[in-house]
Amino acid sequence: EVQLVASGGGYVQPGGSLRLSCAASGFTFETYTIGWFRQAPGKEREAVSLINSRDGSTYYEDSVKGRFTISTGNAKNSVFLQMSSLKPEDTAVYYCAAGEGYGLVLTSEFTYWGQGTQVTVSS
Repeated sequence: EVQLVASGGGYVQPGGSLRLSCAASGFTFETYTIGWFRQAPGKEREAVSLINSRDGSTYYEDSVKGRFTISTGNAKNSVFLQMSSLKPEDTAVYYCAAGEGYGLVLTSEFTYWGQGTQVTVSS
């Protein structure tokens, strides 16, 4: 059974940092694209940052480049999102997701989803 368990969301002031974690099990990490999506109220779910476990190549949505860093754990059963210089527009529910294949980006390409974790950036 595939499981993705996300944690690490919370409330932070603008300019602050948070680290999201996703514990994954039940599938072969190396054949999947795994990472983070987010959905703000009234908006569509969008890819934030993704990583291809096979070679470590990454994708970042333009607005988070230079501020967010995605990584995997040594055992390659976890994925992390270090978020720095957070802005109010980063406020959303963040979801961990995995899709079988290389270089996936579209929401529809991801089969497995974890529960969301709320990130709120506000002063």
